[in-house]
Formats: sequence, structure tokens, C-alpha cells
Amino acid sequence: MEATLHPPRLLPSGDSAITVEFSGHIDDAANRRVLALDRAVSAAPIAGVTETVPTYRSLLVHYDPCQIAFETLGEKLLALAKVPAPPNAKTKHWRVPVTYGGENGIDLEHVARTLNTTPDEIVARHVAGDYRVAMIGFTPGWSYLSGLEKFLHMPRRQNPRILTPPGTVSIGGVQTGIQCLAGPSGWHLIGRTPMRTYHLHRKPIFLLEPGDRISFFAIDEKRFAEQDKAAEHGDPVAELMTS
Repeated sequence: MEATLHPPRLLPSGDSAITVEFSGHIDDAANRRVLALDRAVSAAPIAGVTETVPTYRSLLVHYDPCQIAFETLGEKLLALAKVPAPPNAKTKHWRVPVTYGGENGIDLEHVARTLNTTPDEIVARHVAGDYRVAMIGFTPGWSYLSGLEKFLHMPRRQNPRILTPPGTVSIGGVQTGIQCLAGPSGWHLIGRTPMRTYHLHRKPIFLLEPGDRISFFAIDEKRFAEQDKAAEHGDPVAELMTS
């Protein structure tokens, strides 16, 4: 028997956007409903809707209030949210190379000590995971991944770093993630990938999309350096798996 799906909440976001909220916390099931609604709006465009922004637990829908009223748009979104997601929704599966530890993963040993295990065990568990891109945000290409094994859950750092390297693969709370550009972070840095999730002069500019599956595999620093140069010139580096 299927679980009862509670209708989402409609929240006004200024005078030209609606937040369709499916849950009050990080929830993988809710995120699947968010992405299903985002695809439904894309497949059946609503006059007046200008942009949609999927997050972990809600979909932000921008619209032109001169073309459609809040109440009318809300009714249409609630109706679309009731439509079951197609079971065969196409998603990509990427194998992402990562060099773990050392200068490229300066928190790996701390994470291992905190979890009372070894760096090798942390790496083994991390590469064994089957992850899904739940959302992209914060900075261009920053990919938040659900599916982190409970053993690897780590509270975020009490003192965030002002600057962390591009390509950082890190753990924060119940999530793991891929940071494309250099920037601040309060997550634990366990490795780096040469893959650019965002590359302004490449097609596609954004390599990963919400709903894509991700798995990691370890590479050494020499291979990282080689692939980093290739990625700089637009090579995806990551392996696209075929079903």
C-alpha cells in the first residue's frame, strides 16, 4: 500500500513568487516530489511562470502577477503536485573521480578520528555510496547530494573557513557535496575532484542536474593533476554511465 502523500503548503514569496513546500526538513522523499513537480511544470508550461528553482524540500516558482494571479497559480501547482511522478524518469549516472586526503582533503584524518575509524575506512565508505543530486545552489555548480551513509554523518565545523579550494568534496551534517568554485565552507573537506560541475565556456555549462545519480571513485594526485588540466579546457572528466 502506498504511503499517503500530504499536499504541499503554498507560501507567498514576495509579490511575484510562490514557494511550494513539501516538507519542513531535509527529506529525500520530499525532494523527489519537488523534482517531479519541477519536471511537470516544465512539461506543461503555465502561462505567466518565468522560472522554477528546485531545492531540497520546496520548489520556488517565479511568475508575472500581471499574467496570472497567486490563487490561480497555486491551484494549478497543487493539481500538478498530485500527479504521480513517472517511474521511468530519465536521470544520468555519473562516476566522479576524487583524490582523498592530504592537501586535497585536509579534514579526512579529523573525520576519521571523530568517527573512531581510519581514513581508509572513511574513503571506502564514501566511494561505496550511491548518491543523488538533491539540489544545486549557494554558488554556481555547488551540488548537494543525498544518500550519505549514516555512519559518515558529521556536524558542521564550528568555525567555517573563509576560503576552500574549487572541486572540494566534503561532508556536512547528513549530506555530502561537490563544490565547484573556491569559496567559504563550514563542511569537512575530505577530497577534491578535477570535475567542473560548472564551466562557463563548455556545453553544457552545468554538468550535473537535480535527480542525477552520483558515485565516486578514488584517484591519485598524479591523475588528479592530469584530469584537472583536461577539465580546465572543458573535458567533463567524470564518467557518464550507461544503463
